[in-house]
Amino acid sequence: MRRGVRLGAPLFPAAAALGASFGVLARTAHLDALAAVVMSATTFAGSAQVAAVSVLGAGGGVVAAVFAALLLNVRYAPIGITVAHAFRGGLLQRLVESQLVVDESWALSGGGGKRFDRRVLLGVGVTLYVAWVGGTAVGALAGQAIGDPSKFGLDGAFAALFTALLAAQLRGRSPIAVAGAGAVIAALLIPFTPPGVPIIAATAAVLLGWRRA
Repeated sequence: MRRGVRLGAPLFPAAAALGASFGVLARTAHLDALAAVVMSATTFAGSAQVAAVSVLGAGGGVVAAVFAALLLNVRYAPIGITVAHAFRGGLLQRLVESQLVVDESWALSGGGGKRFDRRVLLGVGVTLYVAWVGGTAVGALAGQAIGDPSKFGLDGAFAALFTALLAAQLRGRSPIAVAGAGAVIAALLIPFTPPGVPIIAATAAVLLGWRRA
């Protein structure tokens, strides 16, 4: 686990900064500081949390917000399968330890391959968890101190974050086609459906990349 902590240490500042950003942005969605911290402590998934909060901030319902977050976290199903064999103990212990399975801890611990080390995963996970939850607390309290962060244009950070995530995926015709189709679906539905529904419906665009085995 000490090795995992050392491997995760260089990521600590970035995770803390992103957590602080989420804390501030949560205030634009009218979540109080405690709600933002509890969400980070129980969810521990940056992009999913931002998606859920952005839907709530736009006036969407809880069901739409949760569904949008689940769509972003579907990748943890195959990730969990690759490391499940290494987790032992009772149900509560496995639930607590599995909370620390995130992209970075999974990759740095061997990605479920032959060199996978559960203790390294836990060390990296704990390091990032402390950074994320602590950063959220700082950001949420800062957002509470400055009042409504949207006055400073910080609500635009939601769109900026997902645009940055999307830009890294636009390599080749298929990803560009899928992104374009998703944008068209969302744009057509926004005037007629509740907030959050266009985001969920736009994910149907991934079917453009479907290939039969």
